[in-house]
Amino acid sequence: MTSSSKTPVGLLIANLGTPDAPDVASVRRYLAQFLSDPRVVDLPRFVWLPALYGVVLNTRPKKSAHAYQTIWNHDIGEGPLKTITRLQAEKLARWAATLNGAAPVVVDYALRYGSPSIPSRIEALMAKGCERIALLPLYPQYAASTNASVADDAFAALKRMRKQPALRIGAPYYDAPAYIEALAASIRRELASLDFEPEILLASFHGLPQLQVDRGDPYRTHCEATQRLLREALGMSEEKLRLSFQSRFGRAKWIGPYTSDVVTELAQAGVKRLAVVAPGFSADCLETIEELGVEIRDLFLKKGGEKFARLPCLNDSAEGMAVIETLARREIAGWV
Repeated sequence: MTSSSKTPVGLLIANLGTPDAPDVASVRRYLAQFLSDPRVVDLPRFVWLPALYGVVLNTRPKKSAHAYQTIWNHDIGEGPLKTITRLQAEKLARWAATLNGAAPVVVDYALRYGSPSIPSRIEALMAKGCERIALLPLYPQYAASTNASVADDAFAALKRMRKQPALRIGAPYYDAPAYIEALAASIRRELASLDFEPEILLASFHGLPQLQVDRGDPYRTHCEATQRLLREALGMSEEKLRLSFQSRFGRAKWIGPYTSDVVTELAQAGVKRLAVVAPGFSADCLETIEELGVEIRDLFLKKGGEKFARLPCLNDSAEGMAVIETLARREIAGWV
């Protein structure tokens, strides 16, 4: 056994991000970083950046800051996504400590936008002796705006280093049996806890501009595969478990059907009891808690619905951690 096989292995989980505080200035900084990423907004810079800094960052931060205020974990000064990702890392570290490999595993977490950043955590892992790092983007369905952006950020960090670690980027897991089984188990438990039986279960995924899919992004195909496998696992018909896409931004066409349109159509068609789940999110955040849990709920009730439930994401639940542990085991195989 070589000495390098005994050096610590870094295990870094990553999610999208959150502002440092729920105020206008912090949200503006966060949105500036997020929306200036060419992976996120795939437009010529000379077209998009003037619009971003001239219009979007002068209007959207105030509204977004108010929304973040309503979901913020004020007692610990964190947004829900950061809190959940940190808890996932803490539980993953306890799991990693039980492994019997020759090399110890050091676990950390990072956010693509905001803090702690991916470059800072790669540097921190290297400072702890990790010459091999497995980076796990917690995005089940691949999109260039999420998975590829995480890889871009990591490799940009490596590009600045004289001594680089060996780096593995975790693959998407949209059809992984452990992920589908965890979703099904979590949904069954949450549905059983409701005081009503939903007529329809709506699987709402984050949207993506249609142009990005037209250029070859497999995201929509991955979402459809997840919905199909989840439907089979739950034994539901196509009518019972529906698919939609949320969080449109700007005037361009996005992939559909849009969650707001589907919810409106269902209510107007006489559906009175609806539950919504967000399988594409590994942690609850503004888009699930506020957009689905408040905006979409209010829309459904306004259009004639009577009972609505937003089911939580996998988060750091037992099912959610089983998924992350399975992914971690896959990506560190051969190192530990």
